[in-house]
Amino acid sequence: MLEFDSIDAFETHLDRGEISNVVIQNLDLVPLTIRLLKIHFSECVFLGCTLDEQLFEHLYPSNYIFPKLSVPFNTYPNRLYNKESLYNNYNYNAPASYAQTLDKVIYDYYMSVGKQTLNIKETLARRLHDHSITDALDEFLINYDEKKVVAIMGGHNLSRTAARYRQVVDLAKTMTEEGYLMASGGGPGAMEATHVGAWLAGRTDKDVDQVLKILSKAPKYNHPDWLKTAFQVFEIFPDTAYKSLGIPTWFYGHEPPSPFATHIAKYFANSVREEGLLAIAKGGVIFAPGNAGTMQEIFQDIAQNHYKTFGYASPMVFLDKKYWTIDRPVYPAIELMAKRENLKHLDIGLYDKNTEIIAHIQRFTLA
Repeated sequence: MLEFDSIDAFETHLDRGEISNVVIQNLDLVPLTIRLLKIHFSECVFLGCTLDEQLFEHLYPSNYIFPKLSVPFNTYPNRLYNKESLYNNYNYNAPASYAQTLDKVIYDYYMSVGKQTLNIKETLARRLHDHSITDALDEFLINYDEKKVVAIMGGHNLSRTAARYRQVVDLAKTMTEEGYLMASGGGPGAMEATHVGAWLAGRTDKDVDQVLKILSKAPKYNHPDWLKTAFQVFEIFPDTAYKSLGIPTWFYGHEPPSPFATHIAKYFANSVREEGLLAIAKGGVIFAPGNAGTMQEIFQDIAQNHYKTFGYASPMVFLDKKYWTIDRPVYPAIELMAKRENLKHLDIGLYDKNTEIIAHIQRFTLA
């Protein structure tokens, strides 16, 4: 079905007397009422559109009309979020302004209603929102070679001052410059480092040093200046020629989304978010050090690759030999099961250097 999420695109379709099987998403159609009343619509889907009474009667019941729900978030977003939309109203010189941002307003409401609420209106609103985000995500990804979408997973608690943070920044920066779309869970720590690297793609090492010096003043996401220092960076480097994709969730809303991600697919349902992130990373997943959440993602990715859920298996690359063999000895177990063919189709690697990681991913991309 054709989808229209802008008035300009929709108007180009109005030169006919009959329209069927199209989706019109989140548009104010009141100014077009006179024109639309002259057109016969059938089997069309209107998601959260603004209609006057006359237009509603014209469209109903030959079409599917989904109304907006009375919640403080758009149930039918027609595009992905970014720092401007999630952190609207934020002024880093007035830290209390964070409470008025869309991201915080939604999270506070989400928590007040309850993560596991039985209120059917609330659960329906969340599902409709997440469905629309997935639709917007699919539209975004259609512009990319699927084997050049690579995700970096890792701990949210990684300090901005850690050597590993800088390594992830450099890794993401280089891969972005090589034409990869870098994705992450969209939060702080190793996830943020992914998007900082992508944001700084094309810039010098001196620029990276300058940015990390600013960010180091608030090493972790629970520091009161974590968001402030990010926006101080934007004053120096307000734009980027490159894109990156963050996929966070309000389920872990106490972890703020990284504003360095140029495109943000934020979900209510963490299960949809995690499965979706691994599903789109068809160019491979790089696992930086992390704890339970990262290990959960490792075994989810194993299942997808073992069963070739999405048509083929993608690389699983582990960063930090000591961590993944001694501190969290996951890799030896996976390697053993792969050799025994208890697990099949795995393309795994364990490295300490960025050059080795990139070479592994590139071998897959070019195969």
